[in-house]
Amino acid sequence: MIQTLKDTRPLLWFAALAVLMLPFLAEAQTINTLLQDISDILNTVIPILMILATLIFLWGIITYITAAGDEEKLKSARTYIIWGLIGLFVMVAVWGLVQVLLNTFGVGTPGTPLGPQQ
Repeated sequence: MIQTLKDTRPLLWFAALAVLMLPFLAEAQTINTLLQDISDILNTVIPILMILATLIFLWGIITYITAAGDEEKLKSARTYIIWGLIGLFVMVAVWGLVQVLLNTFGVGTPGTPLGPQQ
């Protein structure tokens, strides 16, 4: 029974998130309004996640430097560095994908960040 609950936990989180998003989706009058709302949320969340991934990466570097030859700490530091880099890559890719979709559908406001080039 407990194993079954653990297996369904991700599905329950997804269902809870979907239910919480229903008022947000119902508020949108048109598809452009919906896309703009999603864009606003992502433009707030993505930079926060990029900062978090950068901090994880930097923590891995600091741990690696201060490990002083301890193999266990070096292995832990490598893991932090790898996951930090993966997080940064994923967030930059998501940000780029969002911008491509916004430009494709012609959605955006003058205040929308266009990505790392600015």
